[in-house]
Amino acid sequence: MGPVTVLPTIEPDDLRLSWSRGISLTARILAVNLFVLALFAGGLFFLDSYRGQLIQNREADAMRQAVIIRDTLPKLDEDGQKAFLLKFGQLNQSRIRVYGADGQKLRDSFELGKPAYALNDPSQQNWQKKMAQRLDQGFDFLVMAPRLEVFAEPKSDSSGDWPELSNKAGGVKTITRLAPDFTHIISTGTMASDGSYSILSTTNARDIRLLVRAERFRIAMFFLLVLGIAILLSLFLARTIVRPLRRLAHAAVRVRLGRAQEVTVPRLPSRRDEIGMLARALSDMSTALRQRIDATEAFAADVAHEIKNPLASLRSALDGMDHVKDPALKAQLMDVAKADVLRMDRLISDISEASRVDAQLAKAKFELIDVGDMVEQLLQAREHRGGGGGGDGDIRIAFARPRKGVAMIWGEDIRLERVLNNLIDNAVSFSPPGGLVEIAATRTEEHILIRVSDEGPGVPKQEREAIFRRFHSERPAGEAFGKHSGLGLAIARTIVEGHEGSINVYDREDGKSGACFEIALPTPEARLE
Repeated sequence: MGPVTVLPTIEPDDLRLSWSRGISLTARILAVNLFVLALFAGGLFFLDSYRGQLIQNREADAMRQAVIIRDTLPKLDEDGQKAFLLKFGQLNQSRIRVYGADGQKLRDSFELGKPAYALNDPSQQNWQKKMAQRLDQGFDFLVMAPRLEVFAEPKSDSSGDWPELSNKAGGVKTITRLAPDFTHIISTGTMASDGSYSILSTTNARDIRLLVRAERFRIAMFFLLVLGIAILLSLFLARTIVRPLRRLAHAAVRVRLGRAQEVTVPRLPSRRDEIGMLARALSDMSTALRQRIDATEAFAADVAHEIKNPLASLRSALDGMDHVKDPALKAQLMDVAKADVLRMDRLISDISEASRVDAQLAKAKFELIDVGDMVEQLLQAREHRGGGGGGDGDIRIAFARPRKGVAMIWGEDIRLERVLNNLIDNAVSFSPPGGLVEIAATRTEEHILIRVSDEGPGVPKQEREAIFRRFHSERPAGEAFGKHSGLGLAIARTIVEGHEGSINVYDREDGKSGACFEIALPTPEARLE
C-alpha cells in the first residue's frame, strides 16, 4: 500500500458549510423536519389567546346578566325577587348576591335554594384530575399566561369585601379568578343607579378549562401523529440517502487504501436519482481504475520479461568474448551484442511510446481531419523516405481515395498517421514479393471505415484478438528475430480507442488470401449526439 497523498483542500464557496459542518446528514434531516414541527407545535401557544377569548365572552355575558338582574329587581316584590334570583341563578349556573346600601347581604341565591355549583377540593380529587391540573400549570408556565388571583369566599361577606362592587353607581365590573381546582370563577358586580343596593354574580366557568384541555389534547395528539410520521419519513429519507452514501464512501476508501484486490462498489441499478448516478459513476471509475492498475502491472511484468531476453543474449555475447581468441568469432559475438543493443533501444522506445499514449491522448486537442488527405500525405512521405522507390521493396500500395470532404473525422493526425503506418508496415511485411497492399476509406451513417488489406497468409481466427496484445509478435518466416517489439498493433488499438473508435482484423471480402485490418472511427455528427 502506497503512502497517503495529501491534496490541498479546495472547496467551492457554494458548497462550504460553517457551523453545521460537524453534524451528520441524518441529524440534519431530522433537525430540519423537527424544526418545522416545532413551529407547528407553537400553535399550542395560541391556546392562551383562545382561552382569553373564551373568558372575554363569558365576562361579557356575566355583565349583561348582572345588568338584567339590577334592572329587574326593583320591579318585583320581595317574594318575586327571591323566586327570580333562585330561578336565574339555576338557569345560568350562577350565585347571585344582593347587598344593601350599608354593605350587608340582603339576598343569596345559594341560601334560597339548592346551590347552582360547588367548588371542588383538590385534595379530594383522583390522580387523573391532579395530573390534568399539573399539566394545566405546566402549559400556563410555557405560554406565560397571566397569573390570576385565587378565589376565596370572604368571612364577613359584605359588599366591601368584593372589589367588583367598588365601582360607581350604574357601573359594571368583572374580575376573573382561579378556584382551588384551577377552574375559572367569573364574578361581576354592579350598583343600582340610586346606590340603594348592589348585585354580585359569581359563576364557576368550568367549561373554559375543559374546552382548552380538549383543544390542547386534539392539537397534542395531532402533533404526536405528525411527529411520528415526520420521524419515520426522516429516517426513511436518511436511509435512502445516508446509507448508500456511507456505503459508497467506505468502498471509495477501500479502493484508495487498496486493501482488497477487487472492491465492489454498489451500482444501485434500481435508483434513477442522483444517488444512483453517483453510485454508477463511482463503480465505473473504480472498475476503470482497477483495469488501469492491472494493465500497468501486467505491462511492467511484460516489460521486465521482454528486456531480460536481449539482456541475457548481450551478457552471453560479452562473456563469450572474454574466452574466445578467434578474431572472426569475436567479430560475430560483437555483431550479436550490437544487435541486442539495437533491439533493446527499439524496445525501450516502443515501451515509452506505449506508456505515453493514454496520457497524451487525454491532453490532445482534436481537429477536423480529411482521411483522404491524411493517407495521401502519408504515402507521399513513404515514397520520399524510400528514395522514389516507395520504400517498400517491390510491394505495391494502392489507395482508393474518397472524394474530398467525404471521410472527415475528429482526431489528432500525428497519432492516426502512426496507426496507419503500423498497419501498412505490417501489411508490407506479410505480403509476398510483388504483392499489393490496398487502402480504402469509406463512410457509413455513423462511422468512417479505413481498411488496409494485404495478400499475405492472413490471421487465423483464434489469433485475431491476441495480435493486439502487448509484446505479442507473429512475424513472417525469414524475418530476422528482434526487429519488432510486438507493441505496434497494441499502440494502434490504444490510439484508435482513444478516438472513440475500434480496430479489428478480418479475412478479405473478395475471397483472396490475406488479412484486412479495419478501423472504424465516428463521424463528426455521431460524436455530437
